[in-house]
Amino acid sequence: MGSAITAEGNHIDKSAIRDASTIIVLRDVATTPSVLMGQRGASAAFMPGKFVFPGGAVDANDATVPATALTKMDHERLASESTLSPTALAAAAIRELWEETGQVLGYRGTWTDPPQGWRGFAGTGHVPNAAALQFFFRAVTPTCRPRRFDARFFLADAAELQTDLDDFSNAEDELAHLQWVPLSDARQFDLPFITQVVLAELVSHIKRGGPPASVPFFRNDDEAHLVSRLSGRSPI
Repeated sequence: MGSAITAEGNHIDKSAIRDASTIIVLRDVATTPSVLMGQRGASAAFMPGKFVFPGGAVDANDATVPATALTKMDHERLASESTLSPTALAAAAIRELWEETGQVLGYRGTWTDPPQGWRGFAGTGHVPNAAALQFFFRAVTPTCRPRRFDARFFLADAAELQTDLDDFSNAEDELAHLQWVPLSDARQFDLPFITQVVLAELVSHIKRGGPPASVPFFRNDDEAHLVSRLSGRSPI
């Protein structure tokens, strides 16, 4: 696909799009809905200083871990226009949540010889619970960015976490100011554009209730900034 040059003169490899997973953990949905967010460092190469959901690139080892199954519909939606295993995408979201916040989305269980990147999670005595995730959104980073990701956003209920919701002591240092942000206050934070779009979709989702009829896919194509919907087939 070649490369492009930004206004600053930087070359961007258009083919270098990495698969990524992001997780939106929703708390107190029936009363005062809030989501778990943190602030990226000012020197971070990607979205410096922005408040974001936990997430990051999919690792090869994410495809090798034991995890409960996704719903049939989410499996089909994740497999659409993707070369990665839906389970690997879901596992990556759970791993990133653990690494960046110290929160565990899993169920009690032990596994022998966990792969690199998963040893800390396995050490808590849990196995990833992909069944607690709902595929919610997908977006590709715009072509003008020096780093580009094809990110799948997953939604999870905070009630499914196995850890103290307000204890972030096991988090790594990638995100600062970890906190539960009320949806009513979220726009007061310094948010990436796509995060604002996802939050608007989340507010609509809460009002509608039930699983989404389809998943928005912001393609950010260079020639046409296409938005499509990933529907999948209805579960039997």
